[in-house]
Amino acid sequence: MIVFDKLWQTMKEKGVSQYKLIKEYHISSGQLDRLRKNENVSTYTLNQLCKILHCKLEDIVEYIEE
Repeated sequence: MIVFDKLWQTMKEKGVSQYKLIKEYHISSGQLDRLRKNENVSTYTLNQLCKILHCKLEDIVEYIEE
């Protein structure tokens, strides 16, 4: 299962809030909701988050076996 738990920690470390993602970077609240619920998100969204946070994919996404 893919989980986005690391995303929230990376955002905190980089000083980027969910509000900032929505207002400054135009990430939709629906996308953030899907990330919170560990649901499907597009690779475009993941790419944008890596750009915004200046990080690698493994800094925001983790695969854990069920």
